[in-house]
Amino acid sequence: MIKPALRDGLVWPAVVLIIAALAWLVAGPALACAVLVGGWGAIVVYHVWHLAELEQWAAGAMDLPVPEGRGVWRGAFTALYRRMRVRAAMQRDLSETVVRFRRAAEAVPDGLVLLDSAHRVRWANRRAQAHLGLDLAHDIGRPLANLVRQPEFVRYLDRGDYSDALTTPSQREPGVILSVQLIPFGMEERLLISRDITQLEAVARMRRDFIANVSHELKTPLTVIIGFLETIEELELESRERDRFMQLMQDQARNMKRLVDDLLTLSTLESEPGDRLDATFPLMPLLNQLLAEARALSAGQHTITLEPGEPAELCGNVDELASAFGNLVSNAVRYTPPGGSITLRWRIEQDGSGFFSVSDTGLGIAPEHIPRLTERFYRVDRSRSRATGGTGLGLAIVKHVLVRHDSELLIQSEPGKGSTFSVRIPARRVLRSQQPLFSPTGSDTPHHDVTPIDR
Repeated sequence: MIKPALRDGLVWPAVVLIIAALAWLVAGPALACAVLVGGWGAIVVYHVWHLAELEQWAAGAMDLPVPEGRGVWRGAFTALYRRMRVRAAMQRDLSETVVRFRRAAEAVPDGLVLLDSAHRVRWANRRAQAHLGLDLAHDIGRPLANLVRQPEFVRYLDRGDYSDALTTPSQREPGVILSVQLIPFGMEERLLISRDITQLEAVARMRRDFIANVSHELKTPLTVIIGFLETIEELELESRERDRFMQLMQDQARNMKRLVDDLLTLSTLESEPGDRLDATFPLMPLLNQLLAEARALSAGQHTITLEPGEPAELCGNVDELASAFGNLVSNAVRYTPPGGSITLRWRIEQDGSGFFSVSDTGLGIAPEHIPRLTERFYRVDRSRSRATGGTGLGLAIVKHVLVRHDSELLIQSEPGKGSTFSVRIPARRVLRSQQPLFSPTGSDTPHHDVTPIDR
């Protein structure tokens, strides 16, 4: 079957031949040759003109319209126009796909860098540029090893085994730890993924430190107990000396029990949901309980007073708040030398928030230690803390309880003059009570400037 374009293209040469044949019959060969030359010359000019139009279009801008053409060329140009439309649509789809890919890559929380087989940068999202210090305006086509000048990173790119990720510090963001992994795909392409694992590393470090601290805190009393048991087993001791050893072992056993109890309390606070945080309870019984516990722990060595202020009820878990307040009170007793004074205060601020504070005349705390006081096992003076029987977890428990109650721990302290540990409770958890409270030392309490602890 003859194609339409070939058929249409043979029409005018056939017409010229027929006219030339008729001219031969009528006027002889001279006229026939003239018809052939003139006709075929016109056909040649027709095709050359359209070829010139095609060449001019092909050499022009990409957005130039396709020439319309005439005769047989009209069909060719129409087919070319349809092909260009299909190609333009495919290019638009491809461009939209690339745009969607880049938007998706920008939304990914990790850094993504496209590389060729020679590890030259082809593209990177903003997160990767921040992680690795790249600038696409200048770094496209440059080897990544020349841009990230870290020996470990360069060795990782060169070794060829990318099954494991590389942990390395970010050269652009100080203090940021990155996990970097190269993934080959396609024939000659690579995808480099960078992930910020600073928090994960911090959690892992805290876990290691926590295990080390717990092991150390348990090892010390266990060593004492085991030593005394071996002494009692191997030596004949007098009754008085044996009793002293037993008392010392009991003290160490109680220290271990306090440590385990505090660890269980912390675990409960961290792992369980906030139960009974909306229960309402009167504050005065709790204040009286704290006062009695403080005096019992002091055994008459300190002057302990309570300024209960305006009567109120609190909304929260009474056991958790009693534990938090109790830790502040026991710390004040433990770290205040004999003869010092301790004051427990409660007041309601003008904005309706509650303010419970424990002030002492102890040794005080240097300013550089205050931000870290709520860290587990952090001690300003380790030897002094051991002597007072502290576990190093009390203020950590206070922090977790207050966070659960939307409250804030504040500290005012001056070395050599004492400290004030305060709890600010939001107004929505404080209800004024109609029952008057008896204040042993008066309820007028001046306002103190305090430093909030970073929770």
